[in-house]
Amino acid sequence: MKRLCDFIAQWMGLLVLVVAAVAMFLPESFIWIDTKTINPLLGVIMFGMGLTLSPNDFKIVLSRPKDILVGCLAQFTIMPLLAWLLTLAFSLPKELALGVILVGCCPGGTASNVITYLAKGDLALSVGMTACSTLLAPIVTPLLVLLTAGTMVEVDTLGMLLSIVYVVIAPIIVGLLCQRFIPRITKAVTPYLPAFSSLAIALVVGIIVSHNADRLMLGGLIVILVVILHNLLGLSLGFAIGRLLRLEKPKCVALSIEVGMQNSGLASSLANMHFAAYPLATIPGAVFSVWHNISGALAAKIFQRTTNNNQLYI
Repeated sequence: MKRLCDFIAQWMGLLVLVVAAVAMFLPESFIWIDTKTINPLLGVIMFGMGLTLSPNDFKIVLSRPKDILVGCLAQFTIMPLLAWLLTLAFSLPKELALGVILVGCCPGGTASNVITYLAKGDLALSVGMTACSTLLAPIVTPLLVLLTAGTMVEVDTLGMLLSIVYVVIAPIIVGLLCQRFIPRITKAVTPYLPAFSSLAIALVVGIIVSHNADRLMLGGLIVILVVILHNLLGLSLGFAIGRLLRLEKPKCVALSIEVGMQNSGLASSLANMHFAAYPLATIPGAVFSVWHNISGALAAKIFQRTTNNNQLYI
């Protein structure tokens, strides 16, 4: 069983891609699953994140405040700004533009820690950035959406705040409590969590794509192009900022991956909950979920071959 779970986690990108293709061309495979299940699935994923975090992961915020501050500032400025600029550059329709902006305004993705580890980046920094950006998300994400998309649609910032607390923060807290009060059970299930999260992410993508297959067929190419550019520019600029600040290579790698990989499942969930009048707004999040797992795996391979833990950029 453990070997199977390791295989699923290792090939998460391919799994998500296959599920997305099946949902696109055989939507009946997933369309019977109501979109209301997206929120509980995302909650389960975040609960798994809570099970793998520990109080020591949060201590990095105090022990390395400069690194975390740089990372979170990059996270919440580069991706929202890129999203807004790309929607203007490609003159995206309101629904798709909203979806791209939602992706850009979300915190770092849960898969970023795995990718950083594989890329031989600074794993402690990656975990600290993910934890910090996730805790900031209830306040920062709604405000960024209001700032970048408020002229297009009405944004319920308070409602979004509460939704993020319910879907993201509460499950993480429950996971941390499980670590505290049932450590043996938590330790026993932890090795299987990456595979479980991979399956849950794939299912979320399948649900979203199947319910919007017709619309995606019509405007899919432009969405895919924008999503790929959004992700690749985020990875590149995240790395570039680390280099400009003369950070060690592992820190640059962590910064790159944290900035470029978003919690796109949260973006689709927020679109589903708060912008139901714009059904296409869920699509960019689903496409991003597929693509950033593929690009993340490729980036890990590239960084693996070039990382020297003692290297400084001068």
